[in-house]
This record gives sequence, structure tokens and C-alpha cells, in this order.
Amino acid sequence: MNKLHNEKEIEDSFYKELEFGTAGLRGVIGAGTNRMNKYTVGKATQGLANYIVKNNGQNKGVAIAYDSRNMSQEFSKLAALILNANGIKTYRFESLRPTPELSYTVRELGCISGIVITASHNPPKYNGYKVYWEDGAQISAPVDMGITEEVNAIKNYSDIKEITEEEAIEKGLYNTIGEEIDNKYIEYLKSIALNKEIDKEYGKNIKIVYTPLHGTGKRLALRILDELGFTNVHIVKEQAEPDGRFPTVSYPNPEDPAAFELALKLAKEIQADIVVANDPDADRIGLHVRDSKTGEYILFNGNMIGLTVADYLINQKREKGLLDKNVALIKTIVSSNMTDKICEENGVKLFEVLTGFKNVAAKIREFERENSYKCIMGYEESYGCLVGDRVRDKDGIAALMLLSEAAALYKKQGLTLWDNMQNMYKKYGYYKESQIAIVLEGAEGAQKIKDMMEDIRNNPPKEIGKYKVLKLRDYSNGKIKDCITGETYNENLPKSNVLYFELENDFWGCIRPSGTEPKIKLYMGVKGETLEEADILVEDLRNGMKE
Repeated sequence: MNKLHNEKEIEDSFYKELEFGTAGLRGVIGAGTNRMNKYTVGKATQGLANYIVKNNGQNKGVAIAYDSRNMSQEFSKLAALILNANGIKTYRFESLRPTPELSYTVRELGCISGIVITASHNPPKYNGYKVYWEDGAQISAPVDMGITEEVNAIKNYSDIKEITEEEAIEKGLYNTIGEEIDNKYIEYLKSIALNKEIDKEYGKNIKIVYTPLHGTGKRLALRILDELGFTNVHIVKEQAEPDGRFPTVSYPNPEDPAAFELALKLAKEIQADIVVANDPDADRIGLHVRDSKTGEYILFNGNMIGLTVADYLINQKREKGLLDKNVALIKTIVSSNMTDKICEENGVKLFEVLTGFKNVAAKIREFERENSYKCIMGYEESYGCLVGDRVRDKDGIAALMLLSEAAALYKKQGLTLWDNMQNMYKKYGYYKESQIAIVLEGAEGAQKIKDMMEDIRNNPPKEIGKYKVLKLRDYSNGKIKDCITGETYNENLPKSNVLYFELENDFWGCIRPSGTEPKIKLYMGVKGETLEEADILVEDLRNGMKE
């Protein structure tokens, strides 16, 4: 390592404290205040403990899960024992489990909070620490601010309390959980399945290639598929076992087509109908579908996955007389506008929220508080969806189950998931979306992202590519600017560092920094007269957004 590189590495390790941000911590594993290590995890846990004690939640306890990443097991045990040292009960899984199961567990056990040690789909050098509150959702206002204040108030690592595992067990504070929760979560998944008879009859005819990408998904994914009748499942052997090095992929992310290389190789050998991947903590899902006409595998992006699940759920519930009048679907502001059409034509109320499933969960809480709507589904374009309102985070296992069910139903009708997607385009319109993520790491990168956002905010473009900007929504201050008249007015927008451009032809673009990764993200959406035209238009807008 040369001297300059070494100095930059030291600066990045120590230039700030790893911030307790979007639902917790995420960072590179290593020494330093800006790294994931026992000190930063310890400080976060002591802050959480202080907040729980102040809110008298000690006896309700905290559920803890962890994924296959390096140090996940150690960080999860450390967190449990620090909570125990503060008199707080913990329920730690005996071995690695998916994030959606943790969300389910918080509600099932009546816990005050939950922790998952995971960096989701980040590269191998990362780990993270996600905190959930008693409704099973990632923490949001005002709880997130309350916990953050407690974490920031700890100025000395000696303030972190300690207890031995033996002492914690003796006091009844440290509890291990496992199969009994798995069984309940599997029963819950079965309760939201819609076509169990068709699953049993046609499930064996659906060839599924599945990969957990060295993560947590294998156990529950294979179990729910098998119990419903999907017995023709082929796992990617090289990626079947948990491994924090993720040796077969550079980036264990089902959004990345390269992560499917081994799965697609196997799929082509056996002529699989669908190819599915979960990310390491199994909250996200990726999908390829075989086109029976060409034999090629079509990549479904996050919007296409969400739209497929939404269309299947809504149509099947309506056919079975289960589509209640007060049913609602929740999507994020950067998800497909085809959702609006599906909801409009099927009498389903649509709600839009900011990106992140804590915002989807907040909307579900609002429904409960007001006794107004019942959530049928929530989804975002970044390969995540939840079904119903029991699990309050992305659920890649439930999504896998419903996509498999849909594949079986359409197979009975002589169709594939891709045939159904094309039918949806014909019915609702040829919507197409894309995104760009620009990675800018370290202190320098964080400043660049800040400067970029400020520059665009202060000097908004009149056109993006060939398309006029009609309105600019600035979520940081709740103002909407009419770019044609120059008029600015206040709107009750949720507060976030997001810029959203309404363009002519009902096109749109959006820019925001990632809340969990060192990235600035650009999103865009169009609608064409044909799929081919939509492809050209979205590429055109993509180039405009890049400029």
C-alpha cells in the first residue's frame, strides 16, 4: 500500500464517527470511529438500551437476528449481552435468519425492539446494524431521533455496560430462539398464499432455479416452496452455503445482472421456468423469466417484480371475492406509474411514500390508527415488496412464494410470467423505468454528493435531455416550483433530501443520495406506445439525467 493510499484509508477510518442514520449503522468492517467494529456496535447498542430503559421496555425485550456476513454472529451476541447488562431481555436466533423473519418475530413475541446485523446487498467488506421498533418496522420519527440522541450522548466507551453470557442466562435475560419461530413464520406465509390447490397440482411442473447468494434465504425459501408443492426446485450449489466472503460474486445484489451468472448457467441446462435470487438477508428478490418463444431469459427489474406481484394479488383476490373495498396499495415515489393504472382500474386506493420501507410501514401504522385502509401490498423499485401488514419490511421469501404461485397459475393457462407482463403492458401502457447509481466513497465522496445536490437545487435544469421540466418538487423544504410560470408554492411534502422533476409527456426524473450507501441515485420513468419505443425513450431520458 503506498503512502498516499494509506493516509486516505486512515482519514476515511477516522474522519467522523459512523453515524447512527437510516434505521441504524452501515459501514466497512475495521478499526476506526467510521468503521463497523465492537466499539461502534457497542456504542449503538448502549444508546438503544438507554432509550428502551427510559421508555420502560426492558421486560418486552429485543429480538436479534443476523446474516452470513463476516462478524455478524459476533456483533449479534455482543448486542445481546450489552442489552442484557442493562436489564433488557433478548431473544437471539440460534443461527442466521432473514430480515423479514426478524420483523415478524418482533410482533410475534411482543418485543419493544429488534436488531438485524446485516449490510443487506452491500459488498463483502461491509456490515450493518438495523434497528426495528415494536410494530416490526425499521425505526422512524420520533423513535429514530430519540435513539440517535442517546447514542450521540455516549462520549466514553467505558459507559458501555458488560455482562457474561452465563450471568445473563442465569438471570433469564439471554434467550435463544429458532425453529418454533420458523414454524410460525412459515404458517403465516401459507396464510397469504392464494392458490394452494393449483400450487399442489402445477407446482411440480414449474422448474425453479434458486440462489440465496451465500446468504440466509436457503432454509426458509426451500421449505415454503416444498410445503406448497413446488418440488422441482434446483439450488445453485456454488452459492447455497452461507459465506461472508461471497466468493462467487463481486457484489451479492440481485439488482446486479452479474449476480445471476451461475444461476442462469444452471437454468439454461435444465430449461428452468424462473430463476430467483435473494440477497444475503433475503429481504430483496431478483428474477429472470424464460421466454417460451425464444428460450431466452428476460431480466425483471424491481418495478416489473412489484407490478407482477400486485397484478397477481389484486386479480386473484378479486376473482375469489376477497378484494375488500377499503384495500390500499403503497408504492414509493420512484416506483412505476403503471401501479397507478392497475389500482385505478381495479378500485384499489394507491398511496405514495418516500423511498424506504420504514415509510411504507409508517403508512400502514396510519391506516391502523385511523381505522381506514387495509394494506394489500407495499413495494419499491429496489427489488423489495411486502404483502399484507404482518411483516413490516421487505420480504424476499414471501415474494418468492407469490411469484412461484403466479408462475404455476399462468402455466395452467399456457402462459409464462413474461407473457403475463406483456399482457399487462398491452392493458395498462408501456411504462419503463431506469436508474443510475454513482458511487462516491469516503470523506471526499460525501462532500461531492452534498455539493451535487445543492448545485442542482440552486440551479435546476429547464430541460432534462429533450424534455421540458414542468415542475420541481423539493422534498427538503416542501416547495414545488412551476418551472413554466416561475411560481413557487408550499406543499405538504414529507421532508427528505430528494429532488423530483415532473417532465412533459408524463415522464419524470428524481435525484437523491442513498440513505445506506455512499451513492447518489438517479431515477427516471417514461411511457411509450410500444415496448420498443419505451426502451428508446427511457435510454434517452437516462442520458439526459446523466448529463
